[in-house]
Amino acid sequence: MENTYKNLLEKENIRENLSQLRKFIKDEENKNRLRELIVNVEDITQFLENEDPKSRKNAALLLGDLELQEAKDAIYKAYVQEDILFVRSHYLAALNQLDVQDLVPEFIDILDEKLHEEVEPDNEKHINSEIAALRKIIIRYQGITRHRFVVKEDKTKVVLTCNRGVRQIVKQTLGNVRTGLHPLGVLTETADLQGLLQNRNYREVLFPLSLKSLLPNEPREAARMLYEAGIYDFIRKYHEGPEDFYFRVELRNHMNLDERSQFNRKFGTELEKLTKNRLVNSASDYEVEIRLIGTAEGKLYPSCKFYTLKDTRFNYRKKALSSSIHPSTAALIMKITERYLKEGAQILDPFCGVGTMLIERNKSVYAREMYGIDTYGQAVEYARENAYCAQERINFINRNYFDFRHDYLFDEIITDMPVRSPRVTRRDLDFIYGKFFEKSREVLTRNGIIVMYTNEIGLVKKNLRFHHEYRMLQDVPMQDRSDYHVVVLAVVM
Repeated sequence: MENTYKNLLEKENIRENLSQLRKFIKDEENKNRLRELIVNVEDITQFLENEDPKSRKNAALLLGDLELQEAKDAIYKAYVQEDILFVRSHYLAALNQLDVQDLVPEFIDILDEKLHEEVEPDNEKHINSEIAALRKIIIRYQGITRHRFVVKEDKTKVVLTCNRGVRQIVKQTLGNVRTGLHPLGVLTETADLQGLLQNRNYREVLFPLSLKSLLPNEPREAARMLYEAGIYDFIRKYHEGPEDFYFRVELRNHMNLDERSQFNRKFGTELEKLTKNRLVNSASDYEVEIRLIGTAEGKLYPSCKFYTLKDTRFNYRKKALSSSIHPSTAALIMKITERYLKEGAQILDPFCGVGTMLIERNKSVYAREMYGIDTYGQAVEYARENAYCAQERINFINRNYFDFRHDYLFDEIITDMPVRSPRVTRRDLDFIYGKFFEKSREVLTRNGIIVMYTNEIGLVKKNLRFHHEYRMLQDVPMQDRSDYHVVVLAVVM
């Protein structure tokens, strides 16, 4: 690193050396070493005036990465004087790593100017990036306006999202509420929204927007149509508080990540302009998500998710892993298999993870004794914390299920089965499923059952051919185009 810095000061390969130094200082120790090497901040800020735009960009980013506060004025000066559009947002990214509170009024004025200027189509990408960077700095110091969700006394339409394969089951759990199947889940109309939302079997609640036609797959036109359909008044209807709302755009369709990002920026900026900043596009801090779902015809279905409407159903789950089952899925599994669950049973989860299946099992039907086993120590620690928050008495053990011994037998095994991963091959799963069927017969009572969530239904059926001591009682596919199933097996001998 020292040689790279020396070469930089001698103005050799300026752009490349600045970039190389940025790579070096990703390591905290190297960052401190480079700070010590810089005798005068002007040794770096001089490159903010370099004739090469990418060198100016790299210099600004390096100063920001190093958090050199004394470079603030030089970076800001370079920003306001910069004529090359793609560089401007990088100055702001650097400034966002420094203390720039005194510059916030200037940034607000610049943002207002950017939002109202006419932009050539070829420059939109860079202007939108600059607007997003300005917004980040302003929100960092001023925060966003906050609102209170208002439960309407009249009937409210919402979509309770769930997998397509279980829409009918979720619909049945809602009782006498007016409902209908929807591509995203179950469409419901109710005058008791708070009561409806206590149902544990849906994933999310979305507020659908009533439009005469779906939105086109073009960001500005889609924003214009949504504005003309009254998106602001729709959001305002459910809230008390200031006039402006911070929102993000969530596009779910066939586009790749870069295409979606560009669409989101263009759509968000256009909607912000049309509403005269009453709807403020902010990807990092927001209260409203405008969700756009792609259709087979290439159109977009719009709805809103309000983060002001708090979901308290699963507050017990303070800790989770990337592989953890969603609690609403666990709750739905218990609803699907409810008729087979025994009150006062002794329950075992041999792959318990963070404990969600056991907690939801007891919330569905009272269990007398519950045990959870997992080989991953951190998962067991998380499970204990979640069970404590849920006020559930569960015995968690950090051990391999196949080595587990217990004084008495269990009435039920409830589990989310292991899945394939970079470290778990199909061959590994074949072995695990075989051992699972063998071991489970040892720990289950004569009339015991197994409730499993699996995406290896083929391995389940294979082992049933070899293990005649089990009989399949139920097999419910959870998605139309997925291998996930809820399976109930009974011990018959």
